[in-house]
Amino acid sequence: MTRTVYVNGEYLPEDRATVSIFDRGFLMADGVYEVVSVLDGKLLDFDGHIERLKRSLSELSMGNPLTDEEYLNVQRTLIENNGITDGMIYLQVTRGNPGDRDFAYPPEDTVPTVVMFTQAKPGLADNPAAKTGWKVISVEDLRWSRRDIKTVQLLYPSMAKMEAKARGVDDAWLVEDGQVTEGTSNNAYIVKGNTIITRALSHDILHGITRAAVLRFASEAQMKVEERSFTIAEAQAADEAFITSASAFVMPVVEIDGAAVGAGQVGPVATRLREIYLEEMRKAAV
Repeated sequence: MTRTVYVNGEYLPEDRATVSIFDRGFLMADGVYEVVSVLDGKLLDFDGHIERLKRSLSELSMGNPLTDEEYLNVQRTLIENNGITDGMIYLQVTRGNPGDRDFAYPPEDTVPTVVMFTQAKPGLADNPAAKTGWKVISVEDLRWSRRDIKTVQLLYPSMAKMEAKARGVDDAWLVEDGQVTEGTSNNAYIVKGNTIITRALSHDILHGITRAAVLRFASEAQMKVEERSFTIAEAQAADEAFITSASAFVMPVVEIDGAAVGAGQVGPVATRLREIYLEEMRKAAV
């Protein structure tokens, strides 16, 4: 079956969907994106993702082309038209097509480009890796300094991910000034004793929507949360480690740079947080 995608107000077969070569997302990575997970045909934390999208657009002085209700209606239509039960919806907004290439922003009335498409991921919540955990390596964080804006300039995270794969592990944790910032596409955490430790929000990391939900659930479950930086050595000496993201939810990390974390097995804190997150998100899904 040909996948139906959304491009600038139209629902099209994917092989007929096109964007101009002059689009600034293509030429300048001048765009932002969100990924919303779908479980049981419903959207997880939709409001959180749309609020972050609007913040990213504002930080780049870009207009918001659709209303919240329009974003929701398009995503629901794509879920229905493509028969998605479990998976993800990718949403991208760029500054649009000014008709030529220029470093200067185009006129404010330039129409933004809006693209959305589905990715089917059957059994998304039943990822076997949640039972065995991820192995990660550390690499230097060479990204720009506004990582809080969810832009489409993802080349360095992609390079770090490929380095991890080349070294036979699942992901890379990025390190700046001796401190872990985040994973290639996720937020990073360690657990020491009864305390969950994760880097505080700033321009240095993405303000993860899953992060916000997991920390809220952790507090409600009477788990102690400490927002501060930590080193790779501290992570290796932790009792547990894990990451969060929209598609991996809560994923345990059992090895960092070849050193086992704790017993080298999935721990109880990450396991419980994953259970709580999936349970609560399914209840609130739209």
